Amino acid sequence: MERSGTRLIDRPEFKTKPRPVTFLAKDKVSDAVKVMSEKNYGSVIIVDKLDKVIGVVTERDIVKKLVDRGLSSKNTKLEQIMTKNPRVANENDNVLDWLRIMSNDRFRRLPVVDKNNKIKVIFTQGDFVSYTWPDLIYQASQMAKSTFMKGFSINSLLIFMLIYAIAVFATIRAFIN
Repeated sequence: MERSGTRLIDRPEFKTKPRPVTFLAKDKVSDAVKVMSEKNYGSVIIVDKLDKVIGVVTERDIVKKLVDRGLSSKNTKLEQIMTKNPRVANENDNVLDWLRIMSNDRFRRLPVVDKNNKIKVIFTQGDFVSYTWPDLIYQASQMAKSTFMKGFSINSLLIFMLIYAIAVFATIRAFIN
């Protein structure tokens, strides 16, 4: 998925985000809930014995698949409520690609792994929006310059803006009178 642009690993936040909390599928939900509560995390990652991501458990999973069904967190294993085989990004993947995918496919948490498929961080959809906002504004301005302003000289643009301002002013004045 790598292409030109900012890779996940290149974001300054990649190095400062804490390593996600991981559990094995056979661990109890109560253990995960305790850690999530202590650390104020919205999810935990479920890994196999080789530390490969096999699932994710979110607060929503706990509410919908445990609480709503009347199950006990002390007796229920994480594998019973986890979202299996979640989408996983490589640290070299493009930020904007994943922002688009997460938005289109409507999921909020993205485990990011290294070249050995070991979990490094979790990016949330909110993280991507705040991380990429300046990039999106810059790209939009560049796109506007290359399409809208193509063939316009700066003088033509200034004259157009002046005519537009006069038209707006005249319209407002007509409504006032």
